[in-house]
Amino acid sequence: MHYVVTGSLGHTGKPITEGLLKAGHTVTVITSKAETAAKIEALGATAAVGNLEDDAFVTGAFANADAVYLMIPPKWDMPNWRAYQNKVADHYIAAIRANDIRFVVLLSSVGAHKGSGTGPVDGLYDMEQKLKTVEGLNVKVLRPSYFMQNLFSMAGMVKGMGIMGSNFGDGPVVLVHTDDIAEAALQELLNLDFTGIQVRYVAGDERTGAEIARVLGEAVGKPETPWVVFSDEQNKQGMLQAGLSEEVATNYTEMGASMRDGSMQADYLANRPALSKTKLEDFAKNEFAPAFNA
Repeated sequence: MHYVVTGSLGHTGKPITEGLLKAGHTVTVITSKAETAAKIEALGATAAVGNLEDDAFVTGAFANADAVYLMIPPKWDMPNWRAYQNKVADHYIAAIRANDIRFVVLLSSVGAHKGSGTGPVDGLYDMEQKLKTVEGLNVKVLRPSYFMQNLFSMAGMVKGMGIMGSNFGDGPVVLVHTDDIAEAALQELLNLDFTGIQVRYVAGDERTGAEIARVLGEAVGKPETPWVVFSDEQNKQGMLQAGLSEEVATNYTEMGASMRDGSMQADYLANRPALSKTKLEDFAKNEFAPAFNA
């Protein structure tokens, strides 16, 4: 089997590529950075270096693929995030049609059932809908929850203000480690036993903001660290002061608001999966604390 993996050698792309190669398959990995090509080739895969906003490149990179792992990489300097996501999605759809690809595993997100009001996830709703228009295509939509790795941003807050927080956290925060997402994606890609459009939620832990602060705080010797729920405006201004763009700050604040009111997690809660192996304590001990103390 020949697979195409988007997302370069990122948190999910690298372990997926390694797993497919170990199983004896051939893999093409798409990357936007020429300097990553050597790392891809060193694994035993083929590097396709180019821009996902170039439709001809994407169609060529998908050639001869039996199955594709799709993700839309973030692009932090875009003035309109959703428009960028839709442009990449349209190029993916055109490449799938042109190459008559029959199997896709898509990295989407919790909240992609909504279609609006979830910031960066809104474009993933669009991607899911576009895939439904391709006749004969079999799609496994992975909807992971809030990445544990996003909590690295709390380190500076603890050091600078002695707190953790965001504009969500009073209710349950559904968490997942990217290793567990990659494991789920690899399983689906190796099995290819899905038909039509199927959704699979991926989550490893469910904690309140206060519990997140306690677990991460204990890992760095600050167990009394409180979790503060900011207003949306406070959250946005904090992101802007940290150097993020207006577009990024607005989108992530909107996503936090949808987490806070529960709408983002509603379909997840109605279709709650068995939790994956990595828990918040594992992340806190093995990754957050070393990064905090570096």
